[in-house]
Amino acid sequence: MTFNILETRNLIKLAVPVFLAQVTQILMGVVDTMMAGQVSPYDLAALAIALGIWNPVLLALIGVLLALTGIVAQHWGAKQFESIRQDFFQALYLSVWLAIFGYVVIGFAHIPLNYIKMEPEVFELSLAYLDYVVWGLPAFLAFCVLRNMSEGMAYTKPAVYIAMIGLAVNIPANYLFIYGEFGMPKLGSAGCGVATAIVNWVMAISLFIYVYYSKRLKGRFLFKKIEPLNFAVQFQIFKLGFPIALAYFFEVTLFACIPLFIAPLGAIAVSGHQVAASVSTILFMVPLSLSMAICIRVGNLMGQQNYKKVTTCIHTSLALAVIVSAFVALITYLGREFISGLYSDSPEVLALATSILIYACFYQLPDALQVASTGVLRGLKHTKPISYITFISYWLVGFSLGYILALTDYITPAMGPQGFWLGIIVGLSCAAVLLVLTLRRQLEKITLL
Repeated sequence: MTFNILETRNLIKLAVPVFLAQVTQILMGVVDTMMAGQVSPYDLAALAIALGIWNPVLLALIGVLLALTGIVAQHWGAKQFESIRQDFFQALYLSVWLAIFGYVVIGFAHIPLNYIKMEPEVFELSLAYLDYVVWGLPAFLAFCVLRNMSEGMAYTKPAVYIAMIGLAVNIPANYLFIYGEFGMPKLGSAGCGVATAIVNWVMAISLFIYVYYSKRLKGRFLFKKIEPLNFAVQFQIFKLGFPIALAYFFEVTLFACIPLFIAPLGAIAVSGHQVAASVSTILFMVPLSLSMAICIRVGNLMGQQNYKKVTTCIHTSLALAVIVSAFVALITYLGREFISGLYSDSPEVLALATSILIYACFYQLPDALQVASTGVLRGLKHTKPISYITFISYWLVGFSLGYILALTDYITPAMGPQGFWLGIIVGLSCAAVLLVLTLRRQLEKITLL
């Protein structure tokens, strides 16, 4: 395996703005969690359970649209600007169908919630959050199309600026609707849903304006003519993005469904898990940003048909993933007590969250390797294996083992939330091995070109 300094610089140059944008967006969720947690443990538990429904749906829809990044990256590398415009419009149309689908799914969210044993107050707050947040779905999907197009053109900075605008709006909007200030209704944690919907519309409109006036992104060229519907192209985008969507769905449900299964253990167990999950989500932005940068760089090089550089880039990417995992694990271990203390004043919640974060240290290496491999496969437009590998690893291996360890006495006395996190470690390790092997086969094909 070769490690190239120049490719490292290229990847870091792309990854840093992506990381800043991702962290800023995740901070919105952190703000939601912190502000809801200051109201009551019931509000924090309700937010965790609502996100257990919302996040899998949202990320699955986003995953479909992520195919646009690899598509545009190859067009950009080949200097096929007209193709960028055509695929951009078809992705926008596709986002409309996805938004409609998302509305329908959330409309039935009360069904799974009815089967979960929880306090009535938690149930009502969870359902109210979903009823409010879904109104921002069309805007967020449009924002994702604009962002994926921009990043495919190797310009990752716009998302940073727009995410900062979103965070600036999110904090006061939360304050207004959670606590009912300045005549607004006092909604508790459900107010986070209203704030998120507002933020999504602000971000979508802001990024549209930025793209339109950007000379770097040739915004006026992109919008000079409205492309007619082309269902064949939309299907190609969907076909490429669907495995990514399934992978996102399988991974996020591995985390987000845990609160649903541990809800009978009480608000403390759910809240402790949610704090640890929120911290882990922020730290995950480091390898995820690298993965997005890898997709862009590999796609650009494939468009240029520079296969030697593609191979060098892939080797460098995997080496960087290992370095990143060591850094993230160290941060997780050293900062676990301090960071957990930012979320809650409850000693029981803090003790549980801190213990779970120790488990999170151990999955950083396999997680970094599997997301880096996924980024390469997206850049190569070879996404089909991602879906079944993640299903086998996350659910058949990770979740099944986690359930047995957490809630049964089959192997050890029931471990509670920690058992699920031990299952996560095993599941992610399985995914890393299978994805690296898949990537190795693709590398062998590239060397023959």
